[in-house]
Amino acid sequence: MSSAIDAEHTIAFMGVAGANADLACRQNYPYMTPLACNSFEDVFDAVAQGKAKLGMIPIENSQAGRVAEIHNLLPRTSLHIVAEHLQKVEHHLYAPSGATLETVTDVYSHHQALLQCRNFLREHELKTHIHGNTATAAQEVAAWNDPTKAAICSALAGELYQLTRLATNIEEAEDNATLFVAVAQEAVDPDPKQGKVLTSLFFTVRNIPAVLYKALGGFATNGVNMLKLESYIQAGTGAAQFFMTFEGHPQERSVELALEELGFFTQQVNVLGVYHADSKRG
Repeated sequence: MSSAIDAEHTIAFMGVAGANADLACRQNYPYMTPLACNSFEDVFDAVAQGKAKLGMIPIENSQAGRVAEIHNLLPRTSLHIVAEHLQKVEHHLYAPSGATLETVTDVYSHHQALLQCRNFLREHELKTHIHGNTATAAQEVAAWNDPTKAAICSALAGELYQLTRLATNIEEAEDNATLFVAVAQEAVDPDPKQGKVLTSLFFTVRNIPAVLYKALGGFATNGVNMLKLESYIQAGTGAAQFFMTFEGHPQERSVELALEELGFFTQQVNVLGVYHADSKRG
């Protein structure tokens, strides 16, 4: 990472140029320069060390489920979630110039992209090869310059690596989307009058009977709408930890009461961020 980078206008992501995370950065923060990192830990480090103002992190995909690695990293970071972005995932088939659907025999992409396009691949009798990333698959297909090889990737990757689009939107699910969150060193304090506010936190429950039922009771009695609740077992302790996102600001009375009751039945509560919901949530 170069020291010449303007950190204040830099957003870090995991992957290479053309990845879906890169696309999310460019679409939601067009005034910032995307910074490719080798791992999610490198993204967190880039923000924590001041090399990037923001980090773009995938939380879950509507088809593939949660990104487990992220939920292992979030409890250990001092960074804050400051925004969320729902990114529609569109898969296209790209190949070198001169290739056609008739010349292509082998397709390369991330295993989830291949699964999400399996009907198209089966229909055209294409042999599939699992790749670590859709964008690196496009990068290698461009380098090979072989008309028998193609990649499933984003339009951005196809453009960056100067490939030819052979088929558009070949994914089966029309609602395929990835939920990203933006993380920063400093927390934000969103105004509920300017849009729906979400709160995300981790909590560790006490070891007593029916503890989760009791811990969440305050959310039900105070009408606080939960959007996500996922459980994890802490290695070496067996303690149950939960990641939760709900609607509302901690300063609102209903949320304040719900959190107070949560505190009675937990060992620890760590608020990861209070931020505005993406308008695409409706």
